[in-house]
Amino acid sequence: MRADCGDCFGLCCVALPFAKSQDFAQDKSAGSPCHNLQDDFRCGIHTRLRDEGYRGCTVFDCFGAGQKVSQVTFEGVSWRERPESARAMYETLPVMRQLHELLWYLSEVLELRRAKSVHHDARRALDDIERLTRAGADELLAADVPAIRGDVNTLLLKASDLVRAQVPGRKKNHRGADLVGARLHSADLRGASLRGALLIAADLTGADLRFADLIGADLRDTRLAGADLTGAVFLTQAQVNAAHGDAATKLPPGLTRPARWTA
Repeated sequence: MRADCGDCFGLCCVALPFAKSQDFAQDKSAGSPCHNLQDDFRCGIHTRLRDEGYRGCTVFDCFGAGQKVSQVTFEGVSWRERPESARAMYETLPVMRQLHELLWYLSEVLELRRAKSVHHDARRALDDIERLTRAGADELLAADVPAIRGDVNTLLLKASDLVRAQVPGRKKNHRGADLVGARLHSADLRGASLRGALLIAADLTGADLRFADLIGADLRDTRLAGADLTGAVFLTQAQVNAAHGDAATKLPPGLTRPARWTA
């Protein structure tokens, strides 16, 4: 469930569209290869994406869907070798990405000791989704992904409640809140629900986010210098990459501190 670009046919650089903005230097339509994509499916400016105006690429995470579509669904035959398969391949990527994202969250649930009471259901859901990800393109495209997400979200909510319950007292609920640019310096957000919260450019310097639920929170340009995210649940590497932290920022196990945080 981690991206391996070496086994992918550059699908995110072809299948997905992007618009000229502070995240992308130019427009690109879905199905059109990015002009930086090389013949070997590698990015020609990978080491300087931010400098070249492609910050959005540095915070995108397919959760391993790219290589699954490339090597499993389409059996290692690229869209260049078989152009007639290109459209189906491009349409399958977003579906696979959603399924792999759910696998990522369910795998985390199974690692949460306080969520033991939902482990059985989480394991069953994970196995069902894993089987689906190995199906053919037609079956994947016919899958009712919103229904699958809804069922999994019920489990994730239960797991979140169990984890956050270890924090005594009343927890803050900022689920879906618009906190763009909010001044939350040194805020006590232990066990808070920040599910889907807009925290773009918010100041969370020195904030206590231990055991907070951060699933779907928008952390673009969020300041996390000195913040403590120990035990935070459903935080992804893409969210971390989008934020600004430093050497003192504490992250949950399994997440990597971006090199630019300590540069």
